[in-house]
Amino acid sequence: MSTTVGVAERHARSLLFVPATKPERFVKALGSGADCIIIDLEDAVAEGSKDSAREQLAQHLPRMTRAQLARTVVRVNAAGNLWHEADIALLRDWTPQGVAVMLPKAEDAGALRSVAKTLGDAARIVALIESLAGLDAANALAREPQVVRLAFGHLDFQLDLGMRATAEEFELAFARNTLVAASRRAKLPAPIDGVTTETSNAERLAADARRARAFGFGGKLCIHPAQVAEVNDAFGHTEAEQAWAHRVLEEAARHGGEAFSLEGRMVDLPVIRAAEAIVANAEKQPLPGDRAKAGA
Repeated sequence: MSTTVGVAERHARSLLFVPATKPERFVKALGSGADCIIIDLEDAVAEGSKDSAREQLAQHLPRMTRAQLARTVVRVNAAGNLWHEADIALLRDWTPQGVAVMLPKAEDAGALRSVAKTLGDAARIVALIESLAGLDAANALAREPQVVRLAFGHLDFQLDLGMRATAEEFELAFARNTLVAASRRAKLPAPIDGVTTETSNAERLAADARRARAFGFGGKLCIHPAQVAEVNDAFGHTEAEQAWAHRVLEEAARHGGEAFSLEGRMVDLPVIRAAEAIVANAEKQPLPGDRAKAGA
C-alpha cells in the first residue's frame, strides 16, 4: 500500500458528511475544502432507501479518482444491523483502493476485529463512539490494529445516557477527555469531535471547534460545506508548528528513514507522518485574503 494512502482520514481536520443517496454531491463535497468526505449509509438514509443507497454508491465509486478515493470515508450501518453485512461486502473491494470505513455504534473490540477481518488487511477504520459502552471500551477499540482514529458521536451519546447538555457542553468533558486519552495511549492521531447542528450559526460553530481543539481533538465532523472553512482554521497549524514540521522532514531525509533526535525529542515514523500531515494541511489553507475573496 502506498505510504500516502491513509494520511487523509488519519490527520483530517474537517470531515464532511454526504448522504449516499446524493451521489451528485460527492465530487462537489470533495471540492468544498474538506480534508475528507464521509459518504453516509447510516443515519442520513431512511430504512426504505438503504439498499438503493448502497447500489448508488457502488455505481459511483468506480467514477472517482484514486486521489478522491483516498479522501473518502464511508459510514456503514452498525454491526448487527440488518444492512451491515451488505455494506461491508461492498467495501471489501474498495478499501485496497484507499476508501476508509467509519463504524458507528462502536462498542466491542471483537465485533470491530470481525469487520476488519472481512474488509482485509488494507482496511482502515474510524471507530465512532456513541454510547457509554463504547466509551468504556475506548482503550480496547483504539488499540485494534486497523483502527486509525476515534470519533465522538456526542448527540447519540447524550441520548444513550439521558443527558441534556448545555450549549457549552461541560457535561461531556469526561467523555472527551476519555477519547483523547485513549487515542494518546494507543498512539493514534487526535480524535474527531462531533457535529454542530446549527449550520447557520457561525459563532456556535467557532466556539464548538475551539472547545474541541482545547480538549485535544484534531478534527471535527461537518454536516454542511459552509462549516468547513471555520473548522479547518480552528484545527490548523501555527507558523511555529509548520516550521517544526519542515525541520522534521528535512532531518528525516538526511537520516534515510532511521529514528533520530530533534530538539530533545525522538523522531520516528509516527512523528514523521504527523509532520507530513501538518505540511500537507498547511498547503491547503488559503491565505486570509484568499478566504475574503472567496466570501468565507
